Amino acid sequence: MRNDAAAKPSPGPGPRAGARSVVVWAVLVRPDLWWTALCAFRRLVPAGWWRAGPHLPLPDGRLWAFRMVTAYGNPDAVPRAPDVISYLEWCRSTARSRLANGRRS
Repeated sequence: MRNDAAAKPSPGPGPRAGARSVVVWAVLVRPDLWWTALCAFRRLVPAGWWRAGPHLPLPDGRLWAFRMVTAYGNPDAVPRAPDVISYLEWCRSTARSRLANGRRS
């Protein structure tokens, strides 16, 4: 018999402290990616985050778990710093191409 409760990601706040510290340190050493990181962070934070505890703008737990499963195959994975940098560089390059083509979203 399968234990479906163990397979479902937590709907609570997103990344654990270990994952948050990896992401923060990876971005801190790359000032050229700060604006891109803020934009990416804004896309991950659910609308109305201030209405529910812990009253912090943290990514949704289900979305974070989905991203970790698609990237690493494990909802509890901690992203690697080079992967964070690579993702942000990709975000920046696609934003530039969208703006060059006249699309803002």
